[in-house]
Amino acid sequence: MDKKKVLSWTLYDWANSAFATTVMAGFFPIFFEKYWSNPELVDQSTFYLGVSNSAGSLIVAMMAPFLGAVSDTGSTKKKFLFTFAFLGILATSLLWFVEQGDWQLAAILYAVGAIGFASSNVFYDSLLPSVAKKHEFDFVSSLGYSMGYLGGGVLFIINILMYQNPQWFGIPDATTAIRLSFVSVAVWWGIFSIPIFLFIPEPKNKDNVSLLSAISLGWTQLKSTFKEIRKMKIVGLFLLSYWLYMDGVDTIIRMAGKLALSMGFEASDMLSVLIMVQLIGFPAGLLFNWFSSIITPKKAVLVTIFFYTIATSSAYFMNSKLHFYILAGIIGLFQGGIQAISRSLFARLVPKGKEGEFFGFYNMLGKFSAVVGPVLLGTVTLVTGNARMGLFALVILFIGGGLLLIRVDFDEGERIAKNFTA
Repeated sequence: MDKKKVLSWTLYDWANSAFATTVMAGFFPIFFEKYWSNPELVDQSTFYLGVSNSAGSLIVAMMAPFLGAVSDTGSTKKKFLFTFAFLGILATSLLWFVEQGDWQLAAILYAVGAIGFASSNVFYDSLLPSVAKKHEFDFVSSLGYSMGYLGGGVLFIINILMYQNPQWFGIPDATTAIRLSFVSVAVWWGIFSIPIFLFIPEPKNKDNVSLLSAISLGWTQLKSTFKEIRKMKIVGLFLLSYWLYMDGVDTIIRMAGKLALSMGFEASDMLSVLIMVQLIGFPAGLLFNWFSSIITPKKAVLVTIFFYTIATSSAYFMNSKLHFYILAGIIGLFQGGIQAISRSLFARLVPKGKEGEFFGFYNMLGKFSAVVGPVLLGTVTLVTGNARMGLFALVILFIGGGLLLIRVDFDEGERIAKNFTA
């Protein structure tokens, strides 16, 4: 194992997880409800935030397979990674300038930031086979997510201290502290992204071509890949399963903070819970790799889906802070694991030389899941006037995804992928 490459690759998880933690899960939902939108229309703001999440995810989903195909054809994975990381960093930093009540601009910048965050991950994920050997996939993928939890958690703790004690940092008030936290995410994301660009080599295509030619060839290759995935039924079955259960996971990640506020919990409770999830997520991600090696990665994901189903179901009856903290702890134990092992499981099914385009489809379905989930949750909440009903609707997604995953034969999938390159 090349430790320098592995560390450089995982540091990008450390870098961009600050957006997922401080912006996506932490301060943006609070600021959107209390500062940018009308605090008297809680259900409407939930709907607006859900639509914003879905719009960004839809754009990513539509672009991901095409960009992946282009990156494979033109050997441009790192160039696209840089482009979308920069887009996310820029949009996040611009949140500083959004004035009170301007929820439309806030939603747009948030969606653009989410596009940069998610699209850069298409190319980040596709670099995994360049960093690790097949037998190292589970460990390196889990290490990446663990680094993400740790890095995102460290900055989030600093941001919370800024929010709760602005005078310590020479900041005039809590509102300014939250706005500065968005800027800190942009700086953090930018600085810790540098190693992946310096120390991870760009996988070379044997027929390296210009960007324009790569776009043309990428479109042709995309259509070919779609046909290939349709023929590779094991890949298609796994992707469908992944789509369903990640619908639930991504929706909880994106909307949990907003739901907590809607259910009457205080912002301080939500922030404390997020810190707890981050601190649990770091060691849990590494332990989950050990756990998956004992019972097999597939069974480990099924165990995770089971606990997500239990947690989501019981959340309907949540009526105390203790219950809230217990459910958050369960999520913290399994959130990184299901993401990491899903990524490494899919990497096993990818033919050599087609990492970008296959991971493009992988991320497309992951983002399509985040198109349906937040809108479903927001709509059910708006119609029923009950955020608990919106959350409970996610249970069926975990059950459906788990039932499909049971049918996936990964050994046969690996054999097909190997023969595909022969």
